[in-house]
Amino acid sequence: MILIIIISVISVKLYLIKKSAREITEEMNYRLENDTNTLIGISSRDKDMLKLADSLNVQLKELRRKRHIYEQGDRELKEAITNISHDIRTPLTAIIGYLDLMENISGNNEILRYTSMIRNRADIMKQLTEELFRYSVITSVNETNPETLCINDVLEETLAGFYGAITKYGIVPEISISEIRTERKLDKSALSRIFSNIISNALKYSDGDFNVKLSDNGLITFSNSAKKLTSIETEKLFDRFYTVENATNSTGLGLSIARLLTKQMNGDISAELDGDKLIIKLYF
Repeated sequence: MILIIIISVISVKLYLIKKSAREITEEMNYRLENDTNTLIGISSRDKDMLKLADSLNVQLKELRRKRHIYEQGDRELKEAITNISHDIRTPLTAIIGYLDLMENISGNNEILRYTSMIRNRADIMKQLTEELFRYSVITSVNETNPETLCINDVLEETLAGFYGAITKYGIVPEISISEIRTERKLDKSALSRIFSNIISNALKYSDGDFNVKLSDNGLITFSNSAKKLTSIETEKLFDRFYTVENATNSTGLGLSIARLLTKQMNGDISAELDGDKLIIKLYF
């Protein structure tokens, strides 16, 4: 009889501990997924389980404090980028305007040569500034305007827009777009930006080739030879402000923006190095 009572007490004790463990797990998961100030509470009065809950609450408070510091710093960084890029754009526009006047007025070949060099550098600065500005805007706005569109059409339009740049690099692209229409509910402007940034990246790194393939299942693959690229560098390509040594005129934000927009539209994007081939895969 005594043994039965002991077993019953132990069984009840184990049941209550398991119940408390489930409650703590559910409460912890909820607080990690949601920004809330409420603490973990359990129905059990077991001292050890209460101590565990209190310990987790302490860690949650510290995690929440650090998260708020990070979010505040991230907001300040975005605001600083926006303000700096805006401040730079104004004098750059004035410089380019004065260069136009100098080129129109002066007939001196030597002066024209120097103004051409200055214009080239000013155009590069303007391009980088615009990239910084777009990044700050995109990261500040989390909403998209989805519509049902054909990915095939958007991809073809974007590639056509890069015809001049591809020709300039002396690249003959290999393009394979499925005849099956891949339709998704996406933001057209964001999708065009993703394609543009990936193509721009490919032109910077390419050793002379560029391949694009849209499969029947909707998987989009961009690839090009990049002999100087390493596997470690490939893993960092989506990091903001990261550039590799053979990248020129870049802030390292292009692929970072592409990844951000892809995630906003619940898509997947990845990069891998297969031999000397850089492959970027995109799927929605």
